[in-house]
Amino acid sequence: MEILIKISQLLLSLSILVIVHEFGHFFFAKLFKTRVEKFYLFFDPWFSLFKFKKGDTEYGIGWIPLGGYVKIAGMIDESMDKEQMKQPAKPDEFRSKTTGQRLLIMVGGVLFNLILAVLIYASVLKVWGEEYLPVENMKYGVVCDSTALEIGLQNGDKILSIDHQKIEKTRGITAYILLNDGKTIQFERNGEKKEVQISKNIIPKLIKGKAFVSPRFPFYISDFNKKSAAKQVGLRKGDRIIGLDTVKTEFFDQFSKVIKNYKNKTTTVTVKRENDTLTFIVSIPESGLLGVAADIDVFELKRIEYGFVEAFPAGIKKSVEIGQNYLKQFKLIFNRETKAYESVGGFIAIGNIFPGQWNWQSFWNLTGFLSIMLAILNILPIPALDGGHVMFLLYEVVTRRKPSDKFMEYAQMVGLILLLALLIFANGNDIVKLFK
Repeated sequence: MEILIKISQLLLSLSILVIVHEFGHFFFAKLFKTRVEKFYLFFDPWFSLFKFKKGDTEYGIGWIPLGGYVKIAGMIDESMDKEQMKQPAKPDEFRSKTTGQRLLIMVGGVLFNLILAVLIYASVLKVWGEEYLPVENMKYGVVCDSTALEIGLQNGDKILSIDHQKIEKTRGITAYILLNDGKTIQFERNGEKKEVQISKNIIPKLIKGKAFVSPRFPFYISDFNKKSAAKQVGLRKGDRIIGLDTVKTEFFDQFSKVIKNYKNKTTTVTVKRENDTLTFIVSIPESGLLGVAADIDVFELKRIEYGFVEAFPAGIKKSVEIGQNYLKQFKLIFNRETKAYESVGGFIAIGNIFPGQWNWQSFWNLTGFLSIMLAILNILPIPALDGGHVMFLLYEVVTRRKPSDKFMEYAQMVGLILLLALLIFANGNDIVKLFK
């Protein structure tokens, strides 16, 4: 069921993004009285699932959900319609328009994707606001993954800054290290300020999704499962577990590590209940679990509410930040030492970023991100992408002469081969990960 929900969200998100992107091209083409022969969601080789014609344009839905397209008359695009280009140019064709008009038609898709992202983020902020855990509010310090331990951090350390730059959001710690080439971490340990160097050896691990650090929290019981060993002996909701056998376990991470040594054993669990300290004898099952849920609602989260007017500048700011961070990822991908190219994913990777349960807030946040990603990828100066056409139009502006139709045909073919190779590589990475 989770897989179906992920697939449904992915298809809906891609459909919205493709329609908006192609409508950007369509809008400027119609604005400059350029004939649009086709407007398709998804690709339709040999046949389409649905189509109808209105005016000069055929609208339809293809059967290959890898994108979509608009076929603009008098333009060498992925359709590779060479016969049309052999005919004399007509006033309503792309090639008959001014350089400025053709440039706007080509950047229309990217522009509309960026506008969509701003509208999505502004709407999300208006409806749900923004909530996050500030780094300074991790009052119990952090829990370190092996990558953080490797550079010298310890559980309980309180992060102060990275490269002496204050990090506002807890989830921004790893992102700052990766995207801004973080070199040092300043932290507090037992009341003393310290600093560690960030080894480049941990970067590949962070790229692969290692947690690095997470908030540390005390172990308060919030609920029990049906076969809870803890509930059977009298533990209650709200109890704070502070010890196991003779080991002091003030925090959840300490308890989780120690209890693995007590599978299939009977031992004592010490809890704090209001002003009392109580001890219970518990038989730990083979699973090594007490059958309780930890209460993580112990942090002071920061919440920002946005009015209608405030939401739009906030949406623009968020879109710019996400776009900048996405661009910074390219230096990681093209750096062999980081091995970031191994994490490049295709449709399976994109689908997996959606939650297994339908959540509209997550859906729209992810759709906004994908809209920015689509805009950036499309504006890259690669033939067959919008950016490739823009590159040749800018060449035309500078040299005052158009590239020949034959050159454009070859460039389009090279671009399509590059895109196909990238598609195979990205989705091949997905398949390899499935078998690891």
